[in-house]
Amino acid sequence: MAISKANFNSFNVTPTASKFITFNSSNNGLAADDIGGSLALISTTTISDAATVSITSGLDSTYKEYIFKFYNIHPNVDADLFVFNFSADSGSNYNVSKTTTMFGAAHAANGASTAFQYFDGLDLSNGTGLQYLSDNISADNEDSLSGELHLFEPSNTTFVKHFFASVNYVRNDDRQENFYLGGYANTTSAIDAIQFSMTSGGGSGTHNIQSGVIKLYGVS
Repeated sequence: MAISKANFNSFNVTPTASKFITFNSSNNGLAADDIGGSLALISTTTISDAATVSITSGLDSTYKEYIFKFYNIHPNVDADLFVFNFSADSGSNYNVSKTTTMFGAAHAANGASTAFQYFDGLDLSNGTGLQYLSDNISADNEDSLSGELHLFEPSNTTFVKHFFASVNYVRNDDRQENFYLGGYANTTSAIDAIQFSMTSGGGSGTHNIQSGVIKLYGVS
């Protein structure tokens, strides 16, 4: 019969707040322990009319996975695209080679149009330029972008650095878009900084990010 409820006094392990009961190799077989996957907040960056947002600390060998979470990223100029690039020299240069793939889905607010497609113009083939996280974002006062970017083992000096992202935003033609990005930074050097910015279509110009918050977490 399955146990539906148990008293802590029934177990030979001391309960601890924010811990889980796990199995160990000792005779009693139980312990209060952490379960992998918990998030540790490393930094919070509040954006106010910034041309670029550079995060140059916190990416090291402490964690095997890092997550950047984006909250209400708002462009100054309509139809700008949210982009990023990595650095392997503490932010002196943001030009790490990347190979990526990107697709997205869209649905108009009035239900008049839908789309699901691969965006071959927003990906890179071992390119050192900016990597897009979105297509054209609306700059209307009530619109913004939110989502997250995962980066794996940036300090590893044996393998390339894999990453993936998912973002949601209101497009400048009043469509909801959900974009998915996957790829790798083609370097065995440690990645120790990242820079976010806004660019116009085709990467022909840059504009400020009006507002938003970026939080960096480590996954333990």
